[in-house]
Amino acid sequence: MRKSLFLALPLFALAMPLHAEPGLPDAAQVAQALDAHPSVLAANERVRATQANADARAVGPHEITFSGSYNRRSVDLEGNYDEFDASLTRAFRLPGKARADREIGVHQVDAAQNMAEDARHQAALILASHWWDWLEASAQAKVDARAVANFETALNAVTRRVELGDASALEADQAEAALGSARIMAETSAGKALLARTRLETHFPALALPVEAPEIPQPDIEPGSLDRLYDLVLTNSHEIAAAEAEARAMSSNAERMRMERMADPSFGVRLFSERSGEERGIGVLFSIPLGGRNRAAQANQAAAQASAAQADAQLAHFAVQETASTDLAEAEFRLSAWQRAREGLNSSVSALNRMRRGHELGEIDLADLLLAERMTHDAFRSEATARAAAQRAVTKLRIDSHELWLGD
Repeated sequence: MRKSLFLALPLFALAMPLHAEPGLPDAAQVAQALDAHPSVLAANERVRATQANADARAVGPHEITFSGSYNRRSVDLEGNYDEFDASLTRAFRLPGKARADREIGVHQVDAAQNMAEDARHQAALILASHWWDWLEASAQAKVDARAVANFETALNAVTRRVELGDASALEADQAEAALGSARIMAETSAGKALLARTRLETHFPALALPVEAPEIPQPDIEPGSLDRLYDLVLTNSHEIAAAEAEARAMSSNAERMRMERMADPSFGVRLFSERSGEERGIGVLFSIPLGGRNRAAQANQAAAQASAAQADAQLAHFAVQETASTDLAEAEFRLSAWQRAREGLNSSVSALNRMRRGHELGEIDLADLLLAERMTHDAFRSEATARAAAQRAVTKLRIDSHELWLGD
């Protein structure tokens, strides 16, 4: 009876079922990484800028204006006179305009805050994508490294049998060729894992990564949880909230521009001195611009922009609905695909064990056994890829629902 040439390819032990954060980075570190991401920092600064603009709107655009003049006048047969005048004027918003300005500011700040939250949401999706890229590539690299170790053991065994005259040189060549192919795949997958880690570190330098990528846990979703997450995607969407707040701001701005067709009046006082003080006086000033076609056109423009913002808000509802639906559909089919991959892997391992026993009994050629080993290796890689894809899809659904990392 021939001795088995291969170490068993172990069915990688899978982690505990998914309940909270298995396979994911520490939530506190994720929060720090998201806070430090440039897109989040920029969005937070835009909130500050919008708040400052809202404060300015509440105060109003009008300021006190001081103006004055000095003249030295010469009158024939009378002499020279010093003359001057000074005035203080200020425009005042007509009733309703101050309220509209405050409403615009409130809605704009609301929109900016929701856009900042959505920027954090998008950064979280990027982090999750790079994270699962790294874990998937690392899992494949581990599978490929184990395959290299198995084929090295096989080559050593075949070489020993050739020396003993129990195997042909052709079998040694076959085992060496299989080892060469496995080494190429292992080098490639190790490089991809390093590349994925580098991308993750580059985009999120504040995230402390472990030396080795964690094992990809086995998905285990409670019944009904995916539908619950689907509903939360629609409920917690900052994209919708931002679009609706922007629509309210544009509607208030349209009302404000309609009011602006009647310009704000200016009031003031004037002091003057003529003929070196022989004539002195004080007066009241009043002025108001007479609105024309320009103000009417601006009001029409604001009304059209408000209508466009309402359409954009409706479009945001469509986009989030699509996101929720595609998230749910992908999570469901990825989980199903992983189950099929697990079943296929179990069948491949069972078939390989039979092939090994047949080879030991001399009933199976080495070439057939090497093919079975490669097929089992491919099954391990396919299962790891399907497992990562399922976890990636579930993670995206959890982030889009704001259940994971976003703290809503």
